[in-house]
Amino acid sequence: MTTTTKERRANFRALHARGCFVLPNPWDVGTARMLQGLGFKALATTSSGYAWSVGQPDGATSRAMVLAHLRVIVAATELPVNADFESGFASDPKGVAESVRMAVETGVAGISIEDSTGDANHPLREVGDAVARLRAARAAIDESGGDTLLIGRAENFFVGRPDLDDTITRLKAYAEAGADCLYAPGVRTRDQIAAVVAAVAPKPFNLLIGWASEFTLQDVAAMGVRRVSVGGALARAAWGGFLRAARGIAENGRFDGFADATSGNELNTFFQKAPTLRR
Repeated sequence: MTTTTKERRANFRALHARGCFVLPNPWDVGTARMLQGLGFKALATTSSGYAWSVGQPDGATSRAMVLAHLRVIVAATELPVNADFESGFASDPKGVAESVRMAVETGVAGISIEDSTGDANHPLREVGDAVARLRAARAAIDESGGDTLLIGRAENFFVGRPDLDDTITRLKAYAEAGADCLYAPGVRTRDQIAAVVAAVAPKPFNLLIGWASEFTLQDVAAMGVRRVSVGGALARAAWGGFLRAARGIAENGRFDGFADATSGNELNTFFQKAPTLRR
């Protein structure tokens, strides 16, 4: 049964209201359809996973490429899709608004905007600048109907500025600027998670778990986390298996890297049963 864009966006909002859920990150049609088949209730794109799939480093893809990718992933699944929209693909708030309007038109149910600059010497935007960009994104969403979620991301821990107080200051400012959900990738410890959850409440907090964490989903739900994403970790896991097998052949002439490979029959059976793409 095909769901409409409106229904997927409503379903996405309902997920945030019901409790903690996992938002895994596919990078192509096959992984999106596989994750839907495994029973997940929503998906999120990954800028890094997509970039690697087209032979580029994270952050090197253009706005046009990312918008085309969003359309592909949205069409591949009946699930709500959250867009990893990096920093909005623009140098100023007006440009962010334009980019966000384009992203909304792809049918995504959520859009994440981060406050990183890409400049190693000054990796974070000034709070005032970041807030202006979030407000522009909020206005663009509202003008487009208002049912797409806006996620504000504080990148402190990801860009080598692990200042929890500044992270919380930023997240609060982004919430006041209209973000529906807050995200601080790189926050890891129980105390850090609890502090951020309390600071942004009652708005939901997205936790990134892209490593072999000691926490289970039940653990982080008990801490008050409302959604968990894995970023590029599934893509890295896939690349890890590929590289181990390929290096074994290239460097040692060995083929035992295929020992844990999924069988072709299993994959064929899954995709034969999977629903066809929306047209």
